Amino acid sequence: MGAIQKSTLEFLNQLKVNNNREWFERNKERYRTAHENMIGFMDAMIAEMNKVDNIETISGKKSLFRIYRDVRFSKDKSPYKPYFGARMARATKWLRGGHYIHIEPGNCFIAAGFFSPNSADLKLIREDIAHDSKPLKKILADPDFKKIWGTFQGDAVKTAPRGFEKDHPDIELIRFKQFHLSHKFSDEEVLSEDFIFEVVKSFLVIRPYFDYMSEVLTRDMK
Repeated sequence: MGAIQKSTLEFLNQLKVNNNREWFERNKERYRTAHENMIGFMDAMIAEMNKVDNIETISGKKSLFRIYRDVRFSKDKSPYKPYFGARMARATKWLRGGHYIHIEPGNCFIAAGFFSPNSADLKLIREDIAHDSKPLKKILADPDFKKIWGTFQGDAVKTAPRGFEKDHPDIELIRFKQFHLSHKFSDEEVLSEDFIFEVVKSFLVIRPYFDYMSEVLTRDMK
């Protein structure tokens, strides 16, 4: 079973304080070792997730984002990300929602949900909440869900989206432009042999939310 190695976190820690090309080139082999560790971890993660879900991301390597930053339009010219990020997409047009894993010393977390819904999907989500928010609120109020995932994060409009009343009783939900949630892990938890199973269990807890959103977003396709 894949596990994240202490040396991977140590590399990221040192990259954070030596974020320059000269240091990175001198430590390229350490990067390759850490990268291979993350590929192995994500290969194992995808295999475990496919036991309980349908993941279309084909490999750990494909799941990982590049460590190289695009600095063209950023004030921060640091060339590297001091973390590993990985995404797992659910398969078919019927299964909606995405999973994200972020490995950064002192700031490790998982996230799930809808990070950038297109305008058509966003409209469907808002209209469903406006029509009847009870199914979504029931999911969000579940004790296990709240314990792990808390409440929605992400951007929201300041008042009300176009076409919705400012005094709608569920305007605080309708205002969101993103519908994702996250859960933090300590470095010690990340290095545990059980970490992969804790992540899978956390993603299982969010499944009712994904099922709800999948129904909302595919209703007109049936």
